[in-house]
Amino acid sequence: MKIFGLHFITLLIALLLGFPGAAQEKGREHKLFIDTLDNAFDISYYLYNLHGFIPIVSPITEPAVGYGAAGAGVFFVPKKPTGNNKKFNMPDVVAFGGGYTQNRTWFAGLGYFGFWKKDHIRYRGAGGYGDVKLKYFGRGDGFLNEHPANFTIRAYGLVQQAVFRIGESRFMLGGKYIFSKTKVIAFDDSKLPWVDPREFNLTNSGAGVIGEFENFDNIFSPVKGFRINVTYNQYLELLGSDRDFGRLSTFVICYFPVLSQRWVSGFRTEFQMATGDPPFYAYPFLILRGIPAMRYQGKYTLLGETEQLVMLTRRWGIVGFAGLGGTFNNNLDGLNLDGVKAWNAGAGFRYLLARVFGLKMGIDVARGPEDWAFYIVFGSGWLR
Repeated sequence: MKIFGLHFITLLIALLLGFPGAAQEKGREHKLFIDTLDNAFDISYYLYNLHGFIPIVSPITEPAVGYGAAGAGVFFVPKKPTGNNKKFNMPDVVAFGGGYTQNRTWFAGLGYFGFWKKDHIRYRGAGGYGDVKLKYFGRGDGFLNEHPANFTIRAYGLVQQAVFRIGESRFMLGGKYIFSKTKVIAFDDSKLPWVDPREFNLTNSGAGVIGEFENFDNIFSPVKGFRINVTYNQYLELLGSDRDFGRLSTFVICYFPVLSQRWVSGFRTEFQMATGDPPFYAYPFLILRGIPAMRYQGKYTLLGETEQLVMLTRRWGIVGFAGLGGTFNNNLDGLNLDGVKAWNAGAGFRYLLARVFGLKMGIDVARGPEDWAFYIVFGSGWLR
């Protein structure tokens, strides 16, 4: 969900995690935005020398809230190279900013992102406030599916997260704490008879566990490798939450080259499950390009998506993608599951924006069951 416009900031935070090619380029004479290899527009040198304060403006293209823009200030806290090889150390990052969209959604927040112990510990702390206007389509194919209810959710919250690398491996384990205080304003109460009135003002407080394996050859625009993530968040009255509920989320993303690096095939599958008694806005929903956030919700969600990238030249390529997902509310072992199915399809282009890091940028145009949407993509369309 890209409502908060932090996709590009996340990309910068991930930047430079173990790319020896960057150091090998330092011996050449550079122009700030020109690649010395082919004299094309390229930002590798600029990104590698990030330091100090950098302002960022990023478009918001989430169809659930309409088009808009997010602005942020990012401050990089550099670290001195260590060891005889003077290996680059990822700086800690402080970011603050906000955004506004055409349906009058707005938000503001700040965060601190730390890379400690030579990237053996990754810390993330963030907090903010949002006034987000959305539509509630229910959890199935009933009345709300055709006549959604408009509502506003006003929330402030924070998250504290740390993951730890297991030895020198690609496995990481960690945990987090999540807190939010929410107030829901329904524009038409008659359309929300299934919502418990107590859900309009809730305190949600919980803890989560995270397990991940990742062996991408490139963290931004991978050509081969896997990423497997399992996360479980549990909100508990014991921790100050107004009710007990949780969510299990697991996804697998894989890439492999079909024809060297000219044709890259990608696949993604994701499963989510709600436990306990979550508020209506906390149920899982399908995350597919072309489908608005919260459009298809259910107790369970399951989806699959493929993406095919063909590079026509060293710099330019075209991409096509398609996916299918479903939401379910009864037991998964039943044959007549109460839920809905949805699909997406689309195409776009990619430009190799930073050759040294393999970073591509482009625009995707996607179609879902109801409407069209477009997305500006930095790195992978599945970056999260």
